[in-house]
Amino acid sequence: MKLNTILECDFSNKKALVRVDFNVPIKDGVVTDDTRIKAALPTLTYLLDKGAAVIVMSHFGRPKGKKNPEFSMAPIAKRFSELLAKEVLLAPDVIGPEVEMQVSKLKAGDVLLLENVRFYAEEEKNDPEFAKSLASFGDVYVNDAFGTAHRAHASTEGVAHYLPSYAGFLIEKEVKFMAPLLDSPEKPFVAIIGGSKVSSKISVLESLVRTCDTIVIGGGMAYTFLSVQGYSIGKSLVEEEYKDVAASFLAKAKEKGVSVILPVDHLCGAQFKEDTEAVAIDTTDIPADLIGMDIGKNTIALIVDALKSAKSVVWNGPMGVFEFDAFAEGTLTVAKALSESDAITVVGGGDSVAAINKFNLADKISHVSTGGGASLEFLEGKVLPGIKALEK
Repeated sequence: MKLNTILECDFSNKKALVRVDFNVPIKDGVVTDDTRIKAALPTLTYLLDKGAAVIVMSHFGRPKGKKNPEFSMAPIAKRFSELLAKEVLLAPDVIGPEVEMQVSKLKAGDVLLLENVRFYAEEEKNDPEFAKSLASFGDVYVNDAFGTAHRAHASTEGVAHYLPSYAGFLIEKEVKFMAPLLDSPEKPFVAIIGGSKVSSKISVLESLVRTCDTIVIGGGMAYTFLSVQGYSIGKSLVEEEYKDVAASFLAKAKEKGVSVILPVDHLCGAQFKEDTEAVAIDTTDIPADLIGMDIGKNTIALIVDALKSAKSVVWNGPMGVFEFDAFAEGTLTVAKALSESDAITVVGGGDSVAAINKFNLADKISHVSTGGGASLEFLEGKVLPGIKALEK
C-alpha cells in the first residue's frame, strides 16, 4: 500500500484543507485529554512551515446532523491554539458565505478551524455537493484523521474526489506499522486479542490467522472458546450463537499450524462488581458460582513466554476487567511484557490503548494506534475509504 504523502507536495502559498480527529473529551468547557490534538501537530506544523494557510476540519461528539452549541469546536479551538502556540481562528459555521469570506482572507501561516462538520447531515451521508463546498476552500487536501478513516464521509473521502490528496504524518505512520501485519510481518508473529465478545473480534481473528504463528485469546471472549471445548465456565460471559464460529476458528488455526493460547487458569469473582473478592482458580474449569474476570498466573506465564521469541506483536483488547484494580494483573503484565519486548509492537483498539496509557507504557511501544474502530477494521483486512482515497 503506497500513499501520496505531504512530503511530495509543494505547499507554498497554497490553502491546505486538513481533516484531523479532534474528537476529544471535554468537561465543563475544557479539553480533558488533548492526545489527539497533539498527534496532529507534526503534520499541521509542517504545512505551516512550508508556507501553507491551513483550514482544519474535524467532528466532535454526535450532534446528529444539527447545529448544537453543546458540540461546538470552541473549547477545542482554544486548546488547539495553546498547543500550536499561535492564534487559531474559529469559523462560525462549516460552509456558507461567512466561512468563504474568512477563507479568502487567509494568508500563509494562518490557521482556521471550521465548526463541527457533523453539524450537517450531509457529512455522514458523504453528499457530493457538501464535499464540493468543503473542497472549494482548499488547493490541496490532507487527511491525518486515522480514527475516522474507516468512514466514507464527505470530509474523509468525498473531498478527495475534488482536490489533490495526501496523507499526513499520522496516517502515514499508522499504515507503515499496520499494513505489514496483514501482508508480511516479521516472524514469529504473535497476536494478542482480548475484549468482551467473540462477535466483535472474530473478523480480526480470521484475518490474523493467515499470518500469525501464535494467537492469544483473552478477555470475556475467551469463555466462549473454552465452553465450546467442553470446559465449565461458571457464570462467565458466553455467546451461545457464536459457539460454532469459535469451533470453526479453532479448527482453522489447527489446520494452519497456528498455536492458540487460551486461559488455563483464572481470577474470578462472585459478582461483576469492582468490590467483589478476587478468587484464584488454578484449573481451566470455573466453578458454577463464579465469573471469570481475568487470566490467571499460569496463563500469564504462557503469554510472556510466547512474547520472548516474537519479532512482531499486535495487541487488541484487554485480558480481563482491567478497569477494576483487583482484575488488572493480566492486562498489566501483558502490557509490561510488550514494553520490554525487542519485537515490533503495535497496540490498537480503545481499551488496549487505555490500558497502555493507564500503566504509562506508551513510549515503550513501537506504535500505539490513534484509531479504535479504524485499527480494528484495518486488522480485519477491510478497505478503509479514507486511506484508499490517498493511495497512489
